[in-house]
Amino acid sequence: MKSIYPILCGFLFAALAAGPLAGAEKVVRKAPTPADWAGLAELPDLTGVWEMGMGGPPPAAGRGARAAAPPGGAPPAGAPPGARAARAGRGFGGRGPQPALTPEYAAKAKAEAAKPAGESETANCLPPGMPGIMSQPYPMEFLLTPGQVTIVIEAYSQVRHIYTDGRPLPVDPDPTFYGFSVGRWEGDTLVAESVGFERTPRGLSFPYSDKMKIVERFHLTDPDTMAIDTTIVDPDALTQPFSMGTRTLKRHRNWTIAEYVCEENNRNSVDAQGNAGINLANPEASPK
Repeated sequence: MKSIYPILCGFLFAALAAGPLAGAEKVVRKAPTPADWAGLAELPDLTGVWEMGMGGPPPAAGRGARAAAPPGGAPPAGAPPGARAARAGRGFGGRGPQPALTPEYAAKAKAEAAKPAGESETANCLPPGMPGIMSQPYPMEFLLTPGQVTIVIEAYSQVRHIYTDGRPLPVDPDPTFYGFSVGRWEGDTLVAESVGFERTPRGLSFPYSDKMKIVERFHLTDPDTMAIDTTIVDPDALTQPFSMGTRTLKRHRNWTIAEYVCEENNRNSVDAQGNAGINLANPEASPK
């Protein structure tokens, strides 16, 4: 029997010679100049660690008040943006005003609603996608460099890249959890557009198509308060853009991002049907 190894190698070398993988854009980034670095000082200061306000008393200085939060694995740490996150924006977790769906997607929503309630993959340590990851009750750090805004999200140790170097959105992006994001500055507001999403729970209460675009507007309302306005655009699923409202983040200049390993202290279990459960008993407590 003839080996297919040479054939596979041929395909591989041909693909490498052809350029980047399907859906990727060939962008050559020049080395930043001193002027590029100096230009960052002219932009709004979004740098630092931010946390979404969830109500209740203000956090204590430093990280001590949050150190007692359950580590990864337990739903309080990795729960999809449901009851808690829904208070911060419309459409998150299925509460608040809902979008106007096209007839086709209204039928899909009705069919989904008739199914038995399923379990979220986040219970088994898969992170929520966009925009759900941006409504987690965990801090996120914003880093500004020439041509790029990087968001390091403590929940699930995730990282987002928003390219502000003038590149366009990809025409046929490879689907990922958080999509492909490009941004531009409109005055003091960072406008980010994201496309190309993997099918995964993402904090949306309605079905969406492959054409979905998520538009975010980041702006400071005072030196240590950031507002994020999120709008969903989907010509197949929505009859008009759907505003998910505004979420507010507070900056903590003396915080750092903590390590988040979802499998550590994971108390989730899965039954024979794949449904997730959780053991909330304290593993360090003395037996009674």
